[in-house]
Amino acid sequence: MTESLEALTARHAPTHEAAIQAVNSRKNWSPFRDSPSAKFHPSGAPELGKAAFEALLGRPFDLEQPEITGRSGKEVSPFTRKPLNIEYPVSDPAALIRAAQEAMEDWRKLAYETRVALCLEIAQRLYARNFEMAHSVMHVAGQSYTQAFSGSGPNALDRGIEALAYAAKAMRDVLPAVRWDRTFGKEDVSLDKRYTIVPRGIGLVICCASFPTWNAYPAMFASLATGNPVIVKPHPIAILPMAIVVQECRKTLSEYGCDPNLVTIAIDTLDAPVAQRFIDDPAVQIIDFTGSPRYGGHLERTVTGKLLFTETAGINSVVLESCVDLDATAMAIARATCLFSAQMCTSPQNVYVPAGGIDTADGHKSFEEVASALVAAIDNIADNPSVAAGIMGAVQAGPSCDLVRRIEERAAQNPGAKILRRPAPYPHPDYPDARTMTPLVVALTAGNAALYAEEHFGPVMFVIAAPDGDAAVAEATTLARQHGAISSYLYSTDEAFIDRSLGAYETSGMNLSINLHGAMWANFAAAYSDYHVTGLNPAGNACLADLAFVAGRFRIVQHRRPAVKEAQSNAE
Repeated sequence: MTESLEALTARHAPTHEAAIQAVNSRKNWSPFRDSPSAKFHPSGAPELGKAAFEALLGRPFDLEQPEITGRSGKEVSPFTRKPLNIEYPVSDPAALIRAAQEAMEDWRKLAYETRVALCLEIAQRLYARNFEMAHSVMHVAGQSYTQAFSGSGPNALDRGIEALAYAAKAMRDVLPAVRWDRTFGKEDVSLDKRYTIVPRGIGLVICCASFPTWNAYPAMFASLATGNPVIVKPHPIAILPMAIVVQECRKTLSEYGCDPNLVTIAIDTLDAPVAQRFIDDPAVQIIDFTGSPRYGGHLERTVTGKLLFTETAGINSVVLESCVDLDATAMAIARATCLFSAQMCTSPQNVYVPAGGIDTADGHKSFEEVASALVAAIDNIADNPSVAAGIMGAVQAGPSCDLVRRIEERAAQNPGAKILRRPAPYPHPDYPDARTMTPLVVALTAGNAALYAEEHFGPVMFVIAAPDGDAAVAEATTLARQHGAISSYLYSTDEAFIDRSLGAYETSGMNLSINLHGAMWANFAAAYSDYHVTGLNPAGNACLADLAFVAGRFRIVQHRRPAVKEAQSNAE
């Protein structure tokens, strides 16, 4: 027998409170293990997860939905280049909207602590399926097994629970009732006031292809916790991970007596997109979008009267003004660039180096020596197939490879550019047919911004000769204001230079990592501690996560009336 909602709420209360403490303290915390090492998991879990994934292939996905009109699914693995042959239920959009509206009536009446507990239960169950999820993410997105397990599993769930913590904080500040007293002239007035949290409406979560869960969990949990139903719209080439999520959400909600139509999935194709059908419906009041700047910008220009949260992309930069150890610094930059073949919103693309070179503990290094160190660091990864497989994974889609080849052609024709490293496939040790590509590295002199003044989604690095460190910071932050940036990186041994650079990064809305080396990846973002995206430049209008990400998902409605006098109340 399923436990009561009261028991569920009590069971998850410690995690609920620990998450709130974590976002208040900004300290390291997680209820999950993000390593796939067998010593952290039940015996046989890795094998069972792989088998569960393989059992999904070549058959209809088991998911009940309102008014199914057909089935669709055209996912192709970047590792095997073969179709997954999984078909998903396609529902009439109007039916999903009606079902969500009906489900919201009872959902909004539940105590917010109960809604949070149900979300935590969903998170725990998804974590239990994480080996299955890791293979699912691998074979639609191209992430390596380790990255798919951690980044698209526990790290993504942590972002979701972080949003739950902020939702709880925001709703906890709303008193349910108060007695209000004031004297007007000679008359004492006493009112009983009650405040009700009312959800905004249906939330539409539009997922990206390369990291489907990482942005979806915060959006879904923030909306559900604040009383809103959710319709998930996965990218047509990366449906499976979100289908698993929706399946687990619906199963959990049903087991605890809630309407499973609080969470549904909207399947579409590249040729026949469906998102706009939901966006245009008045019942859909919250839109969370992760994806291309083109469509994200369209939404920001056209969506009115609704709550819109976007994360798109930007031109992430490194300014290498000076350093202690050039080889260690080059390796930190190379690892961040190579991770998931630069298909991440935190991947650095433009590396600025003073044209006159930099100072290091081993003496002055010329621009050419710095560029050579960067290429050597990339080669150390790319030339070892087992290392490359664990870091680079696969390239999700052919157009990303085509883009890098076009940039290579443009660079070859540009007298101000020099190709230092040509892109090439590496042989994946486990998947001989995997779509792989190691980074293109191009050195550029000043005045060639046409090549690098936009984000190129794929493995490419530009090493840009700047007049000096200050000029490098000025151009990097200017491009961020114009085109957006999510993560930026600065290496310098000059504290005065660092101090005078901070203001430019802050006013450009660029989160900055300074002098990061070693075991932690420079572009790793820690839930509960690191804010992801600022909303202050074109890379996105929202932050994961802060109060602003959740507080607008509900409104407060009050009613007030004359207070019942205590004497009358006692007599009654």
